[in-house]
Amino acid sequence: MIHLAADFNPGKPNLRTPEAAPALSPDTLSISQQKTVQSALQFVVTFGVCPYLMPGVGVPLRCRTEFGAIVQDVVCLDAPPHATQRLYSSCRVLLNVARHTSLGSLIFCRHFGDIAAGLCQLGFCPTKRKPLKPEEEVLTEEERTLSREALRDILDQVYQPLAVRELLTLQGGPPQSCTDEKTQVRCRAPAWLRRLCGQLLSERLMRPSGVQAVVRGILEGAGAGAAGGSDAEAAAADWKKCDLIAKILASCPQQALSPEDYYRDICPQILDLFHFQDKLTARQFQRVATSTFITMSREHPQFALKYLLQPLVAPLHRCLNTAEIPESGMVPGIILVTEEELTRCIEDVFKVYVVGNEPVTVLVDSLLPVLGVLFSLYCFTKQSVSHIRSLCQEILLWILGKLERKKAIASLKGFAGLDKSVSSLHSLCQFRAATRGGIMVTIKEAICDEDEDEALYQKVSSEQCQVEHLGDLLAHCQECGLAGDFFIFCLKELTHVAMENEAELKTKPFSSKSLLELEQHQSLVEGQEQKLLVLQLLAVLCERMSEQIFTNITQIVDFVAATLQRACASLAHQAESTVESQTLSMSMGLVAVMLGGAVQLKSSGFAVLKQLLPLLEKVSEVYPDPVIQELAADLRITISTHGAFSTEAVSVAAQSTLNRKDPEGEIEEQQQTSHESYTDESHLQQQQSHEKSKQTGLQSDAPLIPQEVSEPRTTTNQKSGSVTTDQLQEILLSAYDPQIPTRAAALRSLSCWIERRETKALEMQEKLLKIFLENLEHEDTFVYLSAIQGVALLSDAYPEKILLGLLAQYDSDKDKHTPETRMKVGEVLMRIVRALGDMVSKYREPLIHTFLRGARDPDSAHRASSLSNLGELCQRLDFLLGSVVHEVTACLIAVAKTDREVQVRRAAIHVIVLLLRGLSQKATEVLRDVLKDLYHLLKHVVRLEPDDVAKLHAQLALEELDEIMRNFLFPPQKLEKKIVVLP
Repeated sequence: MIHLAADFNPGKPNLRTPEAAPALSPDTLSISQQKTVQSALQFVVTFGVCPYLMPGVGVPLRCRTEFGAIVQDVVCLDAPPHATQRLYSSCRVLLNVARHTSLGSLIFCRHFGDIAAGLCQLGFCPTKRKPLKPEEEVLTEEERTLSREALRDILDQVYQPLAVRELLTLQGGPPQSCTDEKTQVRCRAPAWLRRLCGQLLSERLMRPSGVQAVVRGILEGAGAGAAGGSDAEAAAADWKKCDLIAKILASCPQQALSPEDYYRDICPQILDLFHFQDKLTARQFQRVATSTFITMSREHPQFALKYLLQPLVAPLHRCLNTAEIPESGMVPGIILVTEEELTRCIEDVFKVYVVGNEPVTVLVDSLLPVLGVLFSLYCFTKQSVSHIRSLCQEILLWILGKLERKKAIASLKGFAGLDKSVSSLHSLCQFRAATRGGIMVTIKEAICDEDEDEALYQKVSSEQCQVEHLGDLLAHCQECGLAGDFFIFCLKELTHVAMENEAELKTKPFSSKSLLELEQHQSLVEGQEQKLLVLQLLAVLCERMSEQIFTNITQIVDFVAATLQRACASLAHQAESTVESQTLSMSMGLVAVMLGGAVQLKSSGFAVLKQLLPLLEKVSEVYPDPVIQELAADLRITISTHGAFSTEAVSVAAQSTLNRKDPEGEIEEQQQTSHESYTDESHLQQQQSHEKSKQTGLQSDAPLIPQEVSEPRTTTNQKSGSVTTDQLQEILLSAYDPQIPTRAAALRSLSCWIERRETKALEMQEKLLKIFLENLEHEDTFVYLSAIQGVALLSDAYPEKILLGLLAQYDSDKDKHTPETRMKVGEVLMRIVRALGDMVSKYREPLIHTFLRGARDPDSAHRASSLSNLGELCQRLDFLLGSVVHEVTACLIAVAKTDREVQVRRAAIHVIVLLLRGLSQKATEVLRDVLKDLYHLLKHVVRLEPDDVAKLHAQLALEELDEIMRNFLFPPQKLEKKIVVLP
C-alpha cells in the first residue's frame, strides 16, 4: 500500500469540466482563521477605538455588554499618549489592514460603525477657538485631512444601505433621560456630528441608485433583510416608517444645485421602486414609492407632475387622439406601446392612485386626459381574459368617485361617445392581444374597399359593447349617486330627442346639394347619431341599474322634472303617445307617493320639490287630459303648502301607484296617512325601477295610469280565501281587455290566485283554462307568457284533468292549431314536467309517446321542441326510463344522423347531455344496454357533424360520460370505519 501510494501520480485536473471546483485564492481564510481574525479585530476595536470616542459619538461600550462597561471603567484616558492619538493610531492600523480584500470584508461587516465614528471625531470634531501651539496640538492638520478623506473613501467602498444605516445610528435620535448609570442609554449626538451625518446622508441620496440605498438602509434596519426577510411583512406594515422615508425623499437637501435638478435625478429612481421582482421587498418599496408620490404631489405639485406623474402615464399619452404620432411610427402594424410598458403603466397607476387613495388635486388632474384610453382598454379587456381588467376597473371607479360631479359626468359622456371633445384613443391606434397574455397598442392596418362593410360592422359593434361596458361600470357607482346623476343627464338629453323636428331630416338628394348643404346634412346626421346613442344608453341603464339608483330626494326630483319637461316638449311638437302619458302619470304618482308619507319630508325636502312648481303649472294648463291637469294642480298646491293641504286626488294617485307597481299583487296595501307615516325607502326605490323602464319606450308590466283609478283595483294583494266573486268577475272581464297591460295584469293576477289555491278561482278551473288557452294565441309576448304561466300553474294543481288535453293539442296537426300555438303549448309542457318533479313518472307513457311522435313531425321547430321536452322528461325519470330506453336511443340516433335541420340535430345531441347529466352515476345501470351506441353516436358527431354548436354539445356529452366512467371504474376512496354491535 505504501509503494502504491508512492507510485500514484494523478493527472492535472481539467478545470473546464463542470464538476471541477474553481481554485481558491491563496489568501482565502478558513473558518477557524476567520474566527481568530474576528477575535483580534474585536479586541483592537474594544480597547483601541470605543473607549476614546466622545460622549454621543457612536454607541458607548457600557450600552453594549457588561464586559464593555468594565472595559470603559478600566481604561485610563489621562495616561500618555493622548486619547485622541491612540484613537488615530488604531483607526489608521485598521484602515491599513482593511486594504487587504479578505480582511476588509471582515472589518467593515462588523466594525464599520465604530471606525466611521472614530474618523468623524478625528476629522470633523471642532477644536478650541484659541489657536494652540504646534507642540500642544494632539493631531496635525494633515492628520485631520487624512481622516476626512479616509471617511469618504470607506463610505464609497462599503455596501451603501449599510453606510446609510450606520450614519443614521451616528446621527442619533432625540435626547433620552438617564435614571441609572448602569442602565443609562446613549447620550444625544453633538450638533456638529448631526450636521455632518445629515450632509453625508444627503450625499448618499444624490448618488446613482441613492434612493434605493436610503430605502434599504432604513427598512433593513427595521429587521427586513436585503431580499425581504422574515420581518419584511412587519416592515411593510409600518406605514409610519414608510411615510418618514417619503418625507426624506421629498425634501430637497441643501447640497443640491436646485430643487428641479434634485427632483430630475431622484424621480426616475422613485419610479423604479415599483418594479422589484421579490414580492416581500416589492411590498416595502411600493409603499415607500406611493407615499413619496403623495407627499411630493402635496408639497411640490409642479415638480411631481413633470418628473413623476407624466412619466408614469406616458404610455397612455402616446395613444391619445391629441398626440402627434411621428411619421416613422405610422407604419401599419408597428407597436406603439409594448406589452411590458402598458402592463407596468397600469399596475403603477393602480398602486399610486387606488392603493394610495389620496385625491390630491395634481394626482386627479394628471389622470383626467387619459381616462378615455383607460376606458377603451377596459372595454378591450372585457372581451377576453386579462389580468389587468380588474386594475382598469378599480382605477376608473376610483377616479370617477373622487372627481367633482360635473367632471365625472363629462368623463362619462366621453366614454359613451356623447362628447367628442373628451380625449380618447387615437383613431389610428388599436389594442391587440400580446404573446405573453398581456395587451399592446399597435397602428391599425389600412382598410381596403372590400373591407369597408366589415369595418363599419366592427365600428358599430364596438360602440354597442362600449355602451354595455359603461352600464356595467356604472352598476358599481350607484351608492355614491353618480349612476343616478348620469341617468338623469340622459333623461334630459332625451328631451332634446322629443323636440327634434322631423322636417329638418327631409333633404334633397346628394347630387343636387351644395357644399354648405352637405355640411348641414352631416351635422344633422351626427345629431341623429347622438340621439340614438342616448336612447341606447337609457336602454342599457334601465336594464343594468337596480332600484337603488337614486340615493336622495334631489335626484328623484330631477328625474321627475326631466320627465315633465319631456312631456311638455312632446305636447309642443304634437308628439303625444301612450308611453309618454303613462310615464308622465307615473312620475306624478311618484311625487304623490313622496307627499303621501313614503318619505319623511322636511323643509329642505320641500325646498327641492318647489323646483317642480313651474313645470306642474305648465302641465296643468296645456295637457289635454283633465285628470292629469287636475292632479298636477293638486300636487302644486300640496307642495306650496308643505303638505298642509292635500286633496283626495293626491292620496288616490299615491295609493294607486303603490298598488299597481306589482301586477301580480304580491305587495300588501300600504296604509296611507299624510302626516303620521315614517320613512319607507324601499317603496320609493321599487317605484323608481318601474319608472326607469318607461324611459326607453317599453311598456310596463301593468297599467300605471292614474286616470284609471275609477276601475276596480283587482291587483291588490289579498290573503287566501279573501277573493270575492265580484273581484273575480272583474278580473275575468279584464282578461279580455283590448289594452295589453290590463290584460296581462289580469292574467298574472289569476295565476297568483291559482298559486295561492284561492277557492273561488279553483272552482272555475275550466273557464280559467279556456281563458289562458285563448290568450296563448295572442301575439304580444307579455300576454302569452302570462298565459303560459297560468296554464302551467293550473296543470300543477289538476294534472289529471289538464295534462292529457294539452298533450292532444300539442300532438295535433297544423290544420287545428298554428305552429306558434303548438310551440307555446310545448313551453307549457316543459314547465309542467319541471314542476311535477318525481311525480312525472305517473304520466310517463303519454308524455314519452307524444314527444317521440313529435320528433317525426314535418315542422322542424316542432321536432326541436319535442326533443327538448324529451330531454327534460328523461332527466327526471331515472330508472323508470329502462323500459323505453331503446326507443328513445333509436330516435336520438336517427335524428342526429339524418335530420336536415341543424336546430333539430342540436336538440337531439342536447337530449343526450341532459340524460347523462340527470342520471349521473346511475347512467351505467339505466343505460347499460345502449351506452355503447350513445358513445359511438357522440364520436360520429364530433368527427363528421358540420355544425360547431352540435359538436360542442357532443363534446360536453363526452365529458359527462368520461366523468361517469372514471367514477365507475375508480370510485373515490372513503376513509370510514364500521362499528358492528354484536348481539
